[in-house]
Amino acid sequence: MEQRMESQKVTPVTGAGFDPAYVPGLTSPGAEAAAKDVEDTVTDSADVPEEVTAQDEPESAPEAEAPKKAVLEKAKADDEGDGPVLEAKDRRGSITVDATGVRFTLDDQEADFAWDEISAVEYGTSRKRLTVTVHTPNSRWYPNDVEASDKSRLTEWTEQLDKALDAYFEE
Repeated sequence: MEQRMESQKVTPVTGAGFDPAYVPGLTSPGAEAAAKDVEDTVTDSADVPEEVTAQDEPESAPEAEAPKKAVLEKAKADDEGDGPVLEAKDRRGSITVDATGVRFTLDDQEADFAWDEISAVEYGTSRKRLTVTVHTPNSRWYPNDVEASDKSRLTEWTEQLDKALDAYFEE
C-alpha cells in the first residue's frame, strides 16, 4: 500500500540539536544585550571619584610577600612529612595521596590534582585491585587503578587512603 505525500503532516523539529539558542546561556548574548552592558558599565564608572591619589592606594611590597611565601612552602613541606600518605604502586602505575593532592601515573603519563580542584574522591576494590576516581567540579572524572601483590597489601592501601582523605580532603 502506498502513502500519499500530501497526507503526511510535516512538523518542524525544534530543540538544542537544531538551534543552539534554544538552550538559555549556551550562546553569547546578541549585539543589543552586549551594547546595553557596555552602557551600564560606562554609567557605573562615572560614579567613581576622580580624585584618587597615590597615598590612597595600598603599597605593593613583593619583598614582604617573599618571606611569607617561603614560610608557607616550608610549612607545607613539613605537613607532607607528618601527615598520612598513600603511595600505591604496581608495575605500570601509581596512586599517591598526600597534603598536596592526588597524583596518578600510568606508564609515562602523569596527572596531578590539587585539593582545591577536587570535588570528590571515590575508591573501590575488586580482588587485588584498588581503583581511585577523582571527580572535578566541571563534572569530569579521572579513574586510575593499581594491582596489589596480595589482599593484605590491598587492605593496607585502603586504610592509608581513608586516613589521607580524612586528613586532607575537606567536604
